[in-house]
Amino acid sequence: MGWCCSGICRALALLVLLFVLRGRGCRCLGLNLSSGDGEMSPSSAPDSWEALHRHKRSWVWNQFFVLEEYTGNEPLYVGKLHSDVDKGDGKVKYVLSGEGATSIFTIDENTGDIHATKRLDREAQAYYTLQAQAIDRKTNLPVEPRSEFVVKVQDINDNEPKFLDGPYLAGVPEMSPLGTMVVQVAATDADDPTYGNSARVVYSIIHGQPYFSVEPKTGVIRTALPNMDRETRDQYVLVIQAKDMVGQMGGLSGTTSVTVMLTDVNDNPPRFAHKSYQYTVLESLPVQSVVARIKAADADIGSNAEMDYRIMDGDGPGMFNITTDEDTQEGVIILQKPLDFETRSGFALRIEATNRNIDSNFLSLGPFSDTTSVKVAVEDVNEPPIFSSPFSIMNVSEDARVGTPIGRVSAHDPDTSGSTIRYSIDRNTDLERFFNVDASSGIISTAKPLDREANSIHNLTILAIENLDPNQIGKGIALITVQDVNDNAPVFAIDYETLLCENSMPGQVIQTISAVDKDEPQSGHRFYFALDATIAGNMNFTLRDNKDNTASILTKRGGFRRREQPVYRLPVLITDNGRPALSSTNTLSVRVCDCDSDGVALSCGAVAYTATGLSTGALLAILGCIITLLVMVLLIVTMRRRRKQPLILEEERDIRENIVRYDDEGGGEEDTEAFDMVTLRNLNIIRDPAVRRDVTPDTPTFYHYTSASPPSYRSLSGNMVFREFIWERLKDADVDPTAPPYDSLQTYAFEGSGSVAESLSSLESLSTDSDQNYDYLSNWGPRFKKLADLYGNSDSSSVFS
Repeated sequence: MGWCCSGICRALALLVLLFVLRGRGCRCLGLNLSSGDGEMSPSSAPDSWEALHRHKRSWVWNQFFVLEEYTGNEPLYVGKLHSDVDKGDGKVKYVLSGEGATSIFTIDENTGDIHATKRLDREAQAYYTLQAQAIDRKTNLPVEPRSEFVVKVQDINDNEPKFLDGPYLAGVPEMSPLGTMVVQVAATDADDPTYGNSARVVYSIIHGQPYFSVEPKTGVIRTALPNMDRETRDQYVLVIQAKDMVGQMGGLSGTTSVTVMLTDVNDNPPRFAHKSYQYTVLESLPVQSVVARIKAADADIGSNAEMDYRIMDGDGPGMFNITTDEDTQEGVIILQKPLDFETRSGFALRIEATNRNIDSNFLSLGPFSDTTSVKVAVEDVNEPPIFSSPFSIMNVSEDARVGTPIGRVSAHDPDTSGSTIRYSIDRNTDLERFFNVDASSGIISTAKPLDREANSIHNLTILAIENLDPNQIGKGIALITVQDVNDNAPVFAIDYETLLCENSMPGQVIQTISAVDKDEPQSGHRFYFALDATIAGNMNFTLRDNKDNTASILTKRGGFRRREQPVYRLPVLITDNGRPALSSTNTLSVRVCDCDSDGVALSCGAVAYTATGLSTGALLAILGCIITLLVMVLLIVTMRRRRKQPLILEEERDIRENIVRYDDEGGGEEDTEAFDMVTLRNLNIIRDPAVRRDVTPDTPTFYHYTSASPPSYRSLSGNMVFREFIWERLKDADVDPTAPPYDSLQTYAFEGSGSVAESLSSLESLSTDSDQNYDYLSNWGPRFKKLADLYGNSDSSSVFS
């Protein structure tokens, strides 16, 4: 089987096309159908055209070439497959498989012609690997083995160069020499660098001349002018072009921008704007205050503009100092000493500013320093008085009398006006007003008796005030020390607790005492101890002065007994060495104790006598009886508290105009606990109450009886029993002479259900038809006046109106 490129088979006369195809490697290959072991490639033939010579071999072919970006309307013809087995009778069918088969590449199964149906892009895929096979159309069995071939996409110049890292930002120092490298740019071209000039790029500068240039092959940008000054122009924007096809006409190009910043170097010295500066300050300006700020201009920036200032010479050495403000690079003049207009009214300084970081490459542009003169004028202000000695030390005796002069302070007005001064004490420093100061002379004297032991040092603030301007106040300190005098007697150093064992021997030291004194003599304390003269000759104790401000108490005898005397009190006389000497008597209590063999006190004081005659068992029995009695009493009290109280008040309890409230509600007829139902049911036994004999009340009832006596309650119905009982009680209350003549609470001890009796108040008896005369109530005294007003001659219908 053999195949042939379409250009050779159809246009052999076109030699130019043949040479092109030859350069592309398109050849005709012959295949031997026999099973030979040799294979001929296009490069093995002496001449490519001899490849048309067929040999009896298995079919094989090399590669096809297809131009990318084909824009025709018809499918692009790639090549033709043909097998020697194919006799042209249609029995052989050609099949194509692999990358892009059927989707990009198609094959005519009858003729073996291969076409590309889509536009190909080499940058997307440079080659395709396909497999071809000739099979029998009827049996679908291969007539020859499957073989593989490659279709390469031939590149065309369809991609422009691109700057992948652009745009660029670069910097170069100002004043750089000619040809200083700035930055290197690089462009890439996606076309095939191995074929033609499609990917060969050259660089050129479109915008940025004549300041910079670019190397065509490398893309290195360099300075094209020397000594470019940042202070004149600090930024340049360049446009760099990259063009393929070695820059020839028809090549594609791409551009990028390069921003070049000129970085600063120290090529400008500092310069003061003026040769002389003048400032005015008040003489009252505090030390360490800012007098003025000056600045030398420097066109450089950053560290190249940093500078140091110094005072070269001037008036008043040490009066001023100058430092650099690191934020503003200003020279700050600071006052070091107080100003005094009366002493000096002006100062002249010479100040130098020098660059801190000097570049040796630019020394020829120097010097990198400048000087100027500064004049400082001092302005007069009204100053407060000044003490001749701001700190005065004085002494005064503790026993000085009131009004004793201690010392004198003096102040003057420093201004030319020379105002007179008056003095006073700041009472915040002398709250108890121990001292006074003479307003004119400044003499300080005592105003109260002093006590060194209470306050030994007084720190007074003395005020000096100008008479012409009282707002001008000067201050001075007077330190007054109160000198000690002997005015305090010595006393015991502590409260001593002296214990004496009963078995102590004569001459034994039982206590060592010492003394303290609030005074502080210059020669130190010296105390003398002795027993008071009243007990100096006692037979129990003696005192020994140890001559070191202590004394020892010793026993004169032994055999002390607590039962005889549990405590001894010794008056001790203590005298100091002051002038005059002072003394005090202090009492030392000595307690007699029972001690063990080592002298350790076991018990002290009076002996407690214990009652005898009762054993421990008897005491326990008595205690048990007392506890039993207490338990019984508690039980009795508890039972009595739980006992129910009677519901009806006792007769002897006289309820007069009182409202008794019970916060409980009765249980009705079902409640048999609140009262005795038997008493309420057996009403016949109490139907003959004591009535008044001198009055016959006529109180109607709801029911009239036919017989002379009312019927028995047992013969009445349930509701009628209660009604009749209530009316009987009401009638009895109306006619009872012993009933209280004041409002009272009538208790019936039963709560009916559905009663038609309505109100049970005895006051409603006024609404009955009784013609009884109650005028006699007016004769019973003031206690019955209220009842007489209710039942007297007044119209009953108006009582409750």
